[in-house]
Amino acid sequence: MSVDTFTIPVQRVEKSRISEVDFDNLQFGKTFSDHMFVVDYKDGVWQDPQVLPYGNMSLSPATSSLHYGQALFEGMKAYKDANGDLLLFRPLANLKRLNSSAERLCMPELPEELFMQGLEQLLRLDAAWVPSKAGSSLYIRPLMFATDDFIGVRPSLTYRFLIIAGPVGKYYDVPVKVAVEPNYVRSAEGGAGYAKAAGNYAAALLPTRKMQEKGYDQLIWTDAKEHKYVEESGTMNVMFVIDDVLITPSLSTSILHGVTRDSVLQVAKDLGYKVEERKVAVEEVIEAHKAGKLQEAFGTGTAAIISQIALIHYNGQDYELPPVEGRKVSNQVAIELDKIRTGQAPDKHNWVYKVSL
Repeated sequence: MSVDTFTIPVQRVEKSRISEVDFDNLQFGKTFSDHMFVVDYKDGVWQDPQVLPYGNMSLSPATSSLHYGQALFEGMKAYKDANGDLLLFRPLANLKRLNSSAERLCMPELPEELFMQGLEQLLRLDAAWVPSKAGSSLYIRPLMFATDDFIGVRPSLTYRFLIIAGPVGKYYDVPVKVAVEPNYVRSAEGGAGYAKAAGNYAAALLPTRKMQEKGYDQLIWTDAKEHKYVEESGTMNVMFVIDDVLITPSLSTSILHGVTRDSVLQVAKDLGYKVEERKVAVEEVIEAHKAGKLQEAFGTGTAAIISQIALIHYNGQDYELPPVEGRKVSNQVAIELDKIRTGQAPDKHNWVYKVSL
């Protein structure tokens, strides 16, 4: 069946749960909208797409993704503009990365038409779940996993793709304290670090918890070979402003190709800031701090957009950064990005996708 012939049937909930939600006190990842988009891959083709009430699924104990980790996800957001219209920020960039992740994990790609039809259908149905409060949004989680009920190490022949969504507030309310991880590795060159594979995040949980027990919020991951170069911060890309230059590690097979990362760099360039994508040594960051030249440090990602770093722990010592209020680059970029995402500023890069209701 050709994807452009899909007509997506909808099974509506009998009663919406939206009246139960306190939109003034949203906890990230705890609340989900009434419906979800579901489509299955079998016999070499995506088929039977549908929008269903959000709910549990029945799986075999032998479901192959539970054993061999063929599972991936994405993260994106929808916003309301001043007119109440729904706006998506760079959905096709997320689809491109989803398909790149799928290729790396030996999973089928998802056609653009099917992805966008399912996403729009879901958003039209659950439009009331998109918050209008400043700083809030509808977080959208596309995901795909293998569904063969077969225990054997080979790519699955069947898969399920879903999109679920839920209203969220800010991910981090305060600047975070991070520590440079000297032993554990998030990813290595030639691995799957650039993909949003579920297993990447599972492997990060133990070292993160160990560092949190020491009083830090997140890690700064370094390269697998020497633990010399900065790669990411927690689940985000990481950036530094050193001597008025915005610097971030260059992309590789061990670093996630962040959509927010790309957007921040482009907006910074648009605002006239000098930007460098290159290897960033931990010692360079620490020496810049000692010389008074480390002006800003922050993480970038869909959930938090920009997460300010208040302190970096390295080699037994804490290095405090300047107050967030005085950080020129990240604050200005964050404001500009928010305006673009919510339709308050010109969208000269054609990043914003309007969903017709």
